[in-house]
Amino acid sequence: MTQQRRVILEELQKLDSHPTADEVYERARRRLPRISLGTVYRNLEILSECGLIQKLELGGTQKRFDGRVENHCHVRCIRCGRISDVPMAPLTTIENRIRGASDYEIIGSRLEFIGVCPQCKKEH
Repeated sequence: MTQQRRVILEELQKLDSHPTADEVYERARRRLPRISLGTVYRNLEILSECGLIQKLELGGTQKRFDGRVENHCHVRCIRCGRISDVPMAPLTTIENRIRGASDYEIIGSRLEFIGVCPQCKKEH
């Protein structure tokens, strides 16, 4: 693994905020001042394809990235776009029911809950 890719992965794994590529870039630049935004984008795609991170494409928002690769759900604020992990057991029961009801080979799932985050609730 290249130094740039390792730094990007390490910075992403420190966060639970599901940052955009631009936010990862800002963090990576603190450690590698000469890294380019294009390099960050390319390496995020590679890390995602390798299964080392998750690429989140939720609800028409900007792509975001998650350093947690185990199966888990997310909740997205419809006001500010914040994405948080939902601490609950994986949805294996639903996946198993779908496997039995469909001819598809189910390889995974993504479930997004939507709501209003605590900060936005305070502001309104």
